[in-house]
Amino acid sequence: QVQLVESGGGSVQPGGFLRLSCAASGFNLDHYAIGWFRQAPGKEREGVSCINPSGSNTYYADSVKGRFAISRDSAETTIYLEMNNLKPEDTAIYYCALGPWGSWLDGGYLAAWGKGTRVTISS
Repeated sequence: QVQLVESGGGSVQPGGFLRLSCAASGFNLDHYAIGWFRQAPGKEREGVSCINPSGSNTYYADSVKGRFAISRDSAETTIYLEMNNLKPEDTAIYYCALGPWGSWLDGGYLAAWGKGTRVTISS
């Protein structure tokens, strides 16, 4: 059974830092990219960042390039999203997800996702 469990969300001021974690189990990472989506109130889902099965390639949305960094532990059971210089527009629920690489670009099919962790950026 696929399980993706997010943690690390919270409320910080603009310019602050958060690190999200996703504990993953129950699937083979060889077939899908794994990464993060976010959804803000009243907005569509946005693919934030993902990493390919080999860990050799990463994707970042233009809105977070240079500020966010995705990584995976050596056991490939946990992925992280380090978020620096946070802005109010980063406020959203962040979901860990598993799916084809292209889904982060076009909002397509996802094989699995977690329940999300809330991130609020406010002064």
